[in-house]
Amino acid sequence: MRLSSSDFDEEVLKSDIPVLVDFFADWCGPCKMMAPIVEQLATEYTGKLKVGQVNVDDNPDLAGKYGVMSIPTFIIFKNGEIVGTSIGSVSKNTLIEKIQKAIE
Repeated sequence: MRLSSSDFDEEVLKSDIPVLVDFFADWCGPCKMMAPIVEQLATEYTGKLKVGQVNVDDNPDLAGKYGVMSIPTFIIFKNGEIVGTSIGSVSKNTLIEKIQKAIE
């Protein structure tokens, strides 16, 4: 799910389940490497976790608001609050550990 400034509050901050947000850019090599993992997580956690992507070039306000200085940056939100963050290319297991904490 692509997210933008116009729907971020509704889809992420007001979500009744945790949300993994992938801050990325089309030109970012590590972001492209992480894309298949993000897609797998979206499928594996259907109903327990929403997964969205924010293109930092198209939404610099969101990147600034959440202090995204390098990409990819993964932020997990629960009840409108940040409950986990990972910066850079990370293993699927690293993201799963953070997701598990958020959905417990």
